[in-house]
Amino acid sequence: MKIVTYNVNGLRSRISQFGSLHKLLTSFDADIICFQETKLRRQELTADLAMADGYESYFSCTRTVDKGRTGYAGVATFCRVKSAFSSHEVALPIAAEEGFTGLLENSLNGKGEALEGLEEFAKDDLLKVDNEGRCVVTDHGHFVLFNLYGPRAECDDAQRIQFKLTFYKILQKRWESLLLQGRRIIVVGDLNIAPTALDRCDAGPDFEKNEFRRWFRSILVECGGPFNDVFRTKHPDRKEAFTCWPQNTGAEEFNYGSRIDHVLCAGSCLHQEHDLQGHSFMNCHVMECDILTQYRRWKPGNTLRWKGGRSIKLEGSDHAPVLTRLLGIPDIAHHNTPTMSARYIPMIRGLQQTLVSVLMKRQVAEQSKSFETSSSISDENTRIEMCNERVKRSSENCSTSGVSHDEPCPSNLESEGLASDTDIRSKGFANDVVCKTLLMSGSEHSQSAPSNGTKKKARKSQWSQLSLRSFFQKSSNLRDGADSSNNDISISQEDIPLSDYHSNDTPVVDVQSSSSQQDELNSSASTQDQCELNSCSLEKEKTNGALLEWRRIQQVMQKSIPLCKGHSEPSVARVVKKQGPNFGRRFYVCARAEGPASNSEANCGYFKWADSKSRRK
Repeated sequence: MKIVTYNVNGLRSRISQFGSLHKLLTSFDADIICFQETKLRRQELTADLAMADGYESYFSCTRTVDKGRTGYAGVATFCRVKSAFSSHEVALPIAAEEGFTGLLENSLNGKGEALEGLEEFAKDDLLKVDNEGRCVVTDHGHFVLFNLYGPRAECDDAQRIQFKLTFYKILQKRWESLLLQGRRIIVVGDLNIAPTALDRCDAGPDFEKNEFRRWFRSILVECGGPFNDVFRTKHPDRKEAFTCWPQNTGAEEFNYGSRIDHVLCAGSCLHQEHDLQGHSFMNCHVMECDILTQYRRWKPGNTLRWKGGRSIKLEGSDHAPVLTRLLGIPDIAHHNTPTMSARYIPMIRGLQQTLVSVLMKRQVAEQSKSFETSSSISDENTRIEMCNERVKRSSENCSTSGVSHDEPCPSNLESEGLASDTDIRSKGFANDVVCKTLLMSGSEHSQSAPSNGTKKKARKSQWSQLSLRSFFQKSSNLRDGADSSNNDISISQEDIPLSDYHSNDTPVVDVQSSSSQQDELNSSASTQDQCELNSCSLEKEKTNGALLEWRRIQQVMQKSIPLCKGHSEPSVARVVKKQGPNFGRRFYVCARAEGPASNSEANCGYFKWADSKSRRK
């Protein structure tokens, strides 16, 4: 049986790197795979992130809303199984729990109450520990597996130091409770603790005096504790066996890191012999433990940072996985996957719907569709009535502008008693044109309903036929309404003799006027095109000028960059991001990757502030 622990530094990134979740999981060829730092919130879990054929998964996500902690941590345990139901495989857990205090809903006691032995801790402290999504506990019958992501605390951050102390104190109480029950425990994950100087590249003389390192060593068998550090038990003298490297210094090139990803085990073996002297889970069932260095981002043959490799993006996590292999683990009784499995998460499984709810949704949708159709027809009828009212009002204005009711409106261009069928048809056509024009101007952003053959026709009025000249006017005149039309009517009355009204001659279109307007339009378009060309040329000149200026600035900056003392090479600029008196200040450091001081090819340690001020005001 194989177990792998891996800080993925973002599960999405690792899935993208391998192409799919299934490909990522199968690359380990392991029965249980424990991921840390998934950086997923509960509402972000989807099938492509949590489900893969042949695997059951169990997630713990960040619940806290503290600044900088949302979606930061998160752990997930994937178990390779043939069947999730009625299975006898050890890899499929018989129970699963989010967190280790018992307060979260997915707890082993199922009560949402603090577990026995944790009564001395305040409930708020217990919830705070579990709310950061740092632990998934799975019970596999023969052993209980803890998938952990330990908190990190800077030396000057008192609040996080206290949180980290509380975290491990509560965790130790939980382990002691299980061991008193005779349970076997396996702990895997990124604990953010390098226990000895052998596990750190730059360990100083006071390195092992750190309180967290002292605590870690206190729970080991060598110091009277119950746990074995599986890797160190198998490789007690191996040097430079690191699992994590700083990302910003390129330390992987010289394997300049620390070992903070661990596998611990405690408890008795599974043998039933009477003489069990020298027997333990570690001695009897742990075959091997090693670091999977093939998953490191930087590999031999990659271009060095100071030789152009800085611009090359390295794929992968800043951690390396750790593998352990177990022997002699028999099958267990048939059981099903726990309810904490990702297959039961609503965002993945979907919400169960009753038949009544489905029918109700369909009925509401049909009613909504019917209402929208009727509303569209009603709106169209309303617009037509408004059009007729506006035409009627325009006709009345025409009648009151110096034309008697007994005398036909001059714009009709027809005499009394001499209107032909053609005139009547043209009068109706013009009326339709007016209505359509007014409708378009009043509902530019509306969508008309389909014609149903029952719409009312616009009422014909005496003022229904427009002068032909009005059709050649600019569209802006249409917005002047009926008053603009009345002006055209008055002008026509003054220019045309009354005797012409009774003639049957066809009106003549003012071709010269329309031609001049067309020339004006062409001239305007030509001027606009010329302006656009000038604008493009000016924009291109500005861009070229900015590019030249930027190149000049880069040359000046390149000359001002100091050379490091160790290699006489241009250094690189950095900015202080840590809060404090120097926050935001720029400085220069050696461009080479971080490494041991004995290696002349590594970073020489050069440092210089970019400004001469010793402290920013």
